[in-house]
Amino acid sequence: MTEPARKLPLEGIRVIDVSQVMAGPFACMLLGDLGADVIKVEPPTGDQTRSSMGFKMKGDDSLGFIAMNRNKRSIVIDLKSEEGRETYLKLVETADVVIENYRPGALSRLGVGYDVVSKINPKIIYASISGFGQSGPWWERPGFDLMAQAACGVMSITGHPDSPPTKAGAPVADIGCSLFTVYAVLSAYIGREKSGEGQYIDASLYEAGLSFAVWDICDYWGTGRIPGRIGTGNRMAAPYQAVQASDGHFVFGANNDRAFGKLCALLERPDLVDHPDYVTNAKRLEHREALIVELEKSFRTRTREEWVETLLAAGIPAGPILDYAEALGNEHAQARGMVMPIDHPVEGRVNNIGFPVKLMGTPQEVRRHPPLLDEHREEILAEIGLARQGASEDA
Repeated sequence: MTEPARKLPLEGIRVIDVSQVMAGPFACMLLGDLGADVIKVEPPTGDQTRSSMGFKMKGDDSLGFIAMNRNKRSIVIDLKSEEGRETYLKLVETADVVIENYRPGALSRLGVGYDVVSKINPKIIYASISGFGQSGPWWERPGFDLMAQAACGVMSITGHPDSPPTKAGAPVADIGCSLFTVYAVLSAYIGREKSGEGQYIDASLYEAGLSFAVWDICDYWGTGRIPGRIGTGNRMAAPYQAVQASDGHFVFGANNDRAFGKLCALLERPDLVDHPDYVTNAKRLEHREALIVELEKSFRTRTREEWVETLLAAGIPAGPILDYAEALGNEHAQARGMVMPIDHPVEGRVNNIGFPVKLMGTPQEVRRHPPLLDEHREEILAEIGLARQGASEDA
């Protein structure tokens, strides 16, 4: 007898997504992937990512919007209108979670902030995402990934020693804040199951970026030296970075004495093992640049692929440096489902980035395509007990 399918873990939880662009929408998408009913509340012009990402599609929505808004429903509510605010507050009465990323204080000035929402729904878990948090001297600063990376120190350590400060290629502050917000929301929800009480969550891109810099901050606290840019190197171990082969670069790590000895034997460089500048990890860190010059004398004799295979066979971590065509097109990405085609009512079959973690007992699925603007107005209004309304009444 076949066992009935288990419900997704967040099934029955309603999340109101009052956010735009990346940090908020990505967090809400992750909750939707886990089964939550995510209702995306959009202004009359829609989430600005629908039209601002620069990728020309068949319809009005960009590929960037499609990538961050699966498993959601959309309703347009104009929070600047009295009728819109009434509709919104009626909706949050039915919710478990609200996630918003307006400028700090903006929703309170409109009369729909946490101070109001928590009175009509005391069990609400309410997360505000901003650039620098809801308090402190910088609380009013605009919240963009670039500004957060600059302020939290990430840009100061990214790049090579002779290069200017460099933004991390991926939006680490935005996505990091998304992940910390999901962790906080789920923790608050578990806590509510015990206490019966909701709570307010203050999440910021700035603090997310700071939290990622564990090695660099510990190095600063431990030595008193301000960390600089070290390219692809590691603050705590050497050799552990990208190196030059005959046809390009690859990465490897021999980040302890045993692995370094194994590497030197493999390269037939016994002179390096007992060299006074390389005999310990501390010494190798101190003389990293000279060590890499010596190692690359050997690495430049063969191709990247040959070295990666040789090092892996010897038990030394190594890997190729892939561009996105290679990272998405390789057999491992395909086997892990990281290119996930979804059906869209306007665009047809569109690729999405796959689920970043896999729940074996309750596997995630795309239950809903990324919504068209205001697509679910009538069914959402019906669910909260409001009369059937035209699509533009709150717009």
